Amino acid sequence: MPAFDPKPTVRFDRTLQLALFVTSAAWFFCSSALAGRAAQGFADHLGMHAAKPLLSALFLLFLLVVGFSMLQSIAGPRSSWREVAGLPQRATAAREWGIGAALGWGLVVLAVLPLAISGAMYVNVWPQPRAFELLVLNVVTLGVAALTEEVAFRGYPYRRLIQSIGPAKATILLSLLFGLGHALNPYATWTSVMVTVLAGLLLSIGWLRTHGLWLPWGLHFAWNASIGVLFGLPISGTENFSSVVQTRTFGYLWLTGGDYGPEGAVLTAVVLIIGIGLLVRVTRDFAWEYTFRPIVAAGYPTEVAPPAAHSAMEQQQSAQAAPALVQILPSTPQSRSATDESES
Repeated sequence: MPAFDPKPTVRFDRTLQLALFVTSAAWFFCSSALAGRAAQGFADHLGMHAAKPLLSALFLLFLLVVGFSMLQSIAGPRSSWREVAGLPQRATAAREWGIGAALGWGLVVLAVLPLAISGAMYVNVWPQPRAFELLVLNVVTLGVAALTEEVAFRGYPYRRLIQSIGPAKATILLSLLFGLGHALNPYATWTSVMVTVLAGLLLSIGWLRTHGLWLPWGLHFAWNASIGVLFGLPISGTENFSSVVQTRTFGYLWLTGGDYGPEGAVLTAVVLIIGIGLLVRVTRDFAWEYTFRPIVAAGYPTEVAPPAAHSAMEQQQSAQAAPALVQILPSTPQSRSATDESES
């Protein structure tokens, strides 16, 4: 995959990239509505109501990849669907995903551990066959949903925004949009919006450090799966993913997040700030390999003529007469020899 260039050369390119970002965002909203209706129809027709979230995520992912690929083919060089989606094929893809998953799981443990120590959690276990069936379905659904959300936010649109306004502004703007996009979730608060903004910042930095979605996808999936499946807590106000383990919390909202889940707690914001530092540290090798451009030595290419001033200087020097050579003769006549010296 060619190196991503965050700096277009002309103003027209920046305007084009901004137009592509706005168009891709509009396509996301239209695709979300269409995918939801299609999933509802399939679930009703096939009697698979439990699989509706999975179907919706799959339909949305398909529509996003198709739409973003069309935009890329119209506005720039053709690329594979993997490059458009932000999933470049490379040897470290599985390792990046695994590191992201480990980091996501660790951060959730760090956020939930104070709840367990303080006794603010009531855990109920439902070890029934149906519960384990739902557990598998929920894990698959969260995996596809995390990928879909990453493609929608930090895939093609994020790169277009970076090339339009720069990586710093694009990261801040997209993180704010990511947080506001969850403001309509059940039981959302201003604290939950702030925490989600920090989560968006963490995921965006994951892309900036690797120029791929493998690590952010793994982090996003492990974060949601750890909260909803492993600990049985609400995920952004949604309780549909608790199956075998079902947990209720009580106590201070700044500690538990209430019905919204850990993502509504002030403590989680502190955990995410710590996570940003950890993310930067564990991605040093990836940042060096995928984001740093090689240094090219300066000089004149051999196939390009030198500057006119340089050529004129060479012609002027060649036109001047060469200085006369001065021969230095020895101080004694060359006819005398060492024998003559000894005889005298």
